[in-house]
Amino acid sequence: MILVGEIINTTKKSIQAAVKNRDAKFIRDTARAQVDAGANCIDLNAGTLGEEESDSLVWLVETVQSELDTPLCLDSPNPAALEAALPVCKSRPLLNSITAEKDRFEQVVRLVTKYGTQVVALCMDERGIPDTAAQRVEVATEICRRLVAHGISRSDIFIDPLVKPVGVSGNAALEVIDAVRAIRAQDSEVHFISGVSNVSFGLPARKLLNRAFLVMMMATGLDAALVDPLDGDLMSLIAASEALLNRDEFCARYLAAFRAGKLNA
Repeated sequence: MILVGEIINTTKKSIQAAVKNRDAKFIRDTARAQVDAGANCIDLNAGTLGEEESDSLVWLVETVQSELDTPLCLDSPNPAALEAALPVCKSRPLLNSITAEKDRFEQVVRLVTKYGTQVVALCMDERGIPDTAAQRVEVATEICRRLVAHGISRSDIFIDPLVKPVGVSGNAALEVIDAVRAIRAQDSEVHFISGVSNVSFGLPARKLLNRAFLVMMMATGLDAALVDPLDGDLMSLIAASEALLNRDEFCARYLAAFRAGKLNA
């Protein structure tokens, strides 16, 4: 399981303040804490900073890289910000994200091919986020077809099926699960990634729903996720699920986590 640490995001007040004040130590410590907790990729998002986003994303990349050689996920809907940050990446990043929307696809696919990145493909086109599993399959198939036509390997594509809040639509989680199953049945090479927290939007005890949904998605075929690696209960469930799904040979990582006192039982 590829765990993308999601904490360095300027939607969080403490991160926004640190980025605006160029508090490098705070950012480095936050990145290090996520890796020490089990993240193997660090998400960087400065999307709330408007005109300052590009400079801030560059600064975040440089700051985190001064502490770690962990791969980065550059997270922005703004192609200009992505293009500013890509040249300073020391290792191959994951670009988050591309959609089937014509203008956005053309702007981002140019960066993916120019810099040889991996890419998150959101199941979204000009109609917005799909409601049904069938619509998600249709959009994902089209994005993959167009990415492959530009010479991008299927194994470098991470499909995000985009879950809607279950409090608004009772079928929201089930539609995403069905979509992942259907896409996996027709394509064994692409990856699946999700930021699971949207499933619980507007409901109480959100972490409980997020954790349950992540386990369900792992059983369906999810192999990467944006998570808070400092959530010990979530990380414990991931470790247990990987062991049960035979993704952890001889339960080696599960046993190592137990011996290190990292499992919440």
